[in-house]
Amino acid sequence: MKGIPMQTGVLRVLRATAASWWRHRDLRLTGQTALAQRLERQTVLRDLGYLRQAATLPNAHVICGEGGTFIHLGWTTVSTFAPIERFPLATLAVARGTPFIDIRPVTDVIAFANLPRVARDGSVDPEPWGPGKSVSLTTYIDMVEALGARIINDPRPRQSI
Repeated sequence: MKGIPMQTGVLRVLRATAASWWRHRDLRLTGQTALAQRLERQTVLRDLGYLRQAATLPNAHVICGEGGTFIHLGWTTVSTFAPIERFPLATLAVARGTPFIDIRPVTDVIAFANLPRVARDGSVDPEPWGPGKSVSLTTYIDMVEALGARIINDPRPRQSI
C-alpha cells in the first residue's frame, strides 16, 4: 500500500480534521472564512507531507501508549495525548502501511524506559545499550514485542517455519 497515491478518502479525513480544529472553527464563527480555509489548506498539505514521509522513511513508525500517540518520522515527531483511535493522521499512516507499535499492553515500564531509541537517520550504534543509544526499527520491535507490545504492519522479514 505504500506506493498508492493519496486517495480521495484520505483527503476527506484530513480536511474534516483540519476544519474541526477549534482555531479554524472560531475563525469561521467570527466571519474570517477565507483565513480559516487558507489555514485548513496549509494543515492538510502539512499532514499529506507527514503521510508521505511515513510511507517512505525506513524507520518511520507509529507508537501508542498511555501517554498518547506518536508518529516518528526520523528527526520529526508528530504527537497527541489521545490514543490512536482519536488521532486520524496516525490512523491513516497505519492504514497506508506504516508500522504500528501498541505499547499499551506493556506492564514493565522500567524495562520499556531502558530500551534504546530507534535510529533517526538509519545509522545504528554498535553497542545499543545505555543512554542515547539507537537501534534499527526491526531490532526495536523485537525488544518491545518481548515486553508484550502488539505490532501491526510488521516490517521484519517473515520467518518460514
